[in-house]
Amino acid sequence: MATALVNGITISYTDSGGDRPAVVLSHGYLMDSAMFDPQVAALTPEYRVITWDERGFGGTRAGRPFSYWDSASDVIGLLDHLAIEQAVLGGMSQGGFLSLRAALKAPGRVRALILIDSQAGLESPEAAPAYEQMEQTWLEHGPQPVQDIVAAIILGPPDGPVDYKPWFAKWAAADREELRLAFRCLMDRDDITGRLGDISCPALILHGTADAAIPMDRAQATASGLAGPVTLVPVEGGSHASNLSHPDQVNRAMLEFLRALE
Repeated sequence: MATALVNGITISYTDSGGDRPAVVLSHGYLMDSAMFDPQVAALTPEYRVITWDERGFGGTRAGRPFSYWDSASDVIGLLDHLAIEQAVLGGMSQGGFLSLRAALKAPGRVRALILIDSQAGLESPEAAPAYEQMEQTWLEHGPQPVQDIVAAIILGPPDGPVDYKPWFAKWAAADREELRLAFRCLMDRDDITGRLGDISCPALILHGTADAAIPMDRAQATASGLAGPVTLVPVEGGSHASNLSHPDQVNRAMLEFLRALE
């Protein structure tokens, strides 16, 4: 992967290159840029596709506390580094959190949004204590005691289409202090639901009907709050990482949306 010094950190990224319209894809919590391999393969014949490792994951270290507003500045800084004036920002879960914030920070840089199993609000009060407990177990004992539960939440059931093993290997090798910083960013984020009306670019919202982390009504609330034209596409049977569990549905919708922007 290539690297770029942005906002005092070294970001790892991939770039398919060329002068075609740019699409930047931002991954979810506990994932990295590799989660978009199916989308990179589908989109690169027509688009310049950039993926990157966000703070605390893959090849990008956080080193200090951060927020999704900092991550939004990171993706805008990456555009600056690559001399891209405007791009479509796509993000899964926390990748959507930061993409929404980038659209608020720098609306002129965001041609459109693609939000995959994401939302504008906070974790539900019912789920948050369980997430905090799983995180504490992970920090104290490593991922093994909780990895099956975590994988089922993100990737879908163990007998589903996504192989857990590559992600288990990455989680076992992950720096726990980096994970702690990323988790606090996730859980302590602000609610931007009330600011969605300030975002007027076109948006595609893709949401798995079997998402175990963020219910469909959160996607519907985001769609209702955004000021620009919005297309909401349920991904039938899709997990929280519906772009991995059901890439054909997701890729088809993404290509249709992107082609309509031109």
